[in-house]
Amino acid sequence: MKLVSVNTGMPREVSWHGRIVTTAIFKEPVAERVALRKLNLDGDRQADLTVHGGEHKAVYCYSLAHYGYWKKELPGRELPMGMFGENFTIDDGGPGTLGGQELLEESVHLGDRFSIGTAQVVVTQPRLPCYKLGVRFGSDEMVKRFLASGRTGFYVAVLQEGEVGAGDDIEVISGEANAVAVSEITRLYVAKRFGEAEIRAVRRALRVEELPESWKEYFRERLRQAGAN
Repeated sequence: MKLVSVNTGMPREVSWHGRIVTTAIFKEPVAERVALRKLNLDGDRQADLTVHGGEHKAVYCYSLAHYGYWKKELPGRELPMGMFGENFTIDDGGPGTLGGQELLEESVHLGDRFSIGTAQVVVTQPRLPCYKLGVRFGSDEMVKRFLASGRTGFYVAVLQEGEVGAGDDIEVISGEANAVAVSEITRLYVAKRFGEAEIRAVRRALRVEELPESWKEYFRERLRQAGAN
């Protein structure tokens, strides 16, 4: 994999449905190398820290291949790098869009560790889009379409601070023994009911150290509801 674009942005106020909203979803590519710290990239901030940012969401990653998909879904729409609010636009080295080919979210797992530039990161969770993605695209419908597409991207925590820049290789340091793909954890999160297969997958996910406690508590409650304590 390769880091195609590093995108940053600061909170700004925009008008949405007749009210003023503060958002940092407007990210733009930066040309120079950037320091990656525990909570974010230099020059990047999150507007609402109750749902964005923090150590488990230091950086949001999105696949370059998904841009091809969205250009077909949104014909005529300009889609510059960072359009989905991602900090890292990643080329995963394959088409990953149509015909049953593997998406990045299917090949990356919770707990996977990568080196990027002089930094090291670990995958923590998928992105669950909020209404501000709709603000970015000027369409409330975009939030549903984004989640339904399965092209969610994922967040990473910073294990080792360093410098990153466009063109850096993204190399696997180690995988997670209780491998749960990003796509699988998203599917489990939105599943209306849990069968035996889902229960087994959730129990495996609960053993992944890097999965945030808020996600674990959600899944523990789902297991209680399914009578699978």
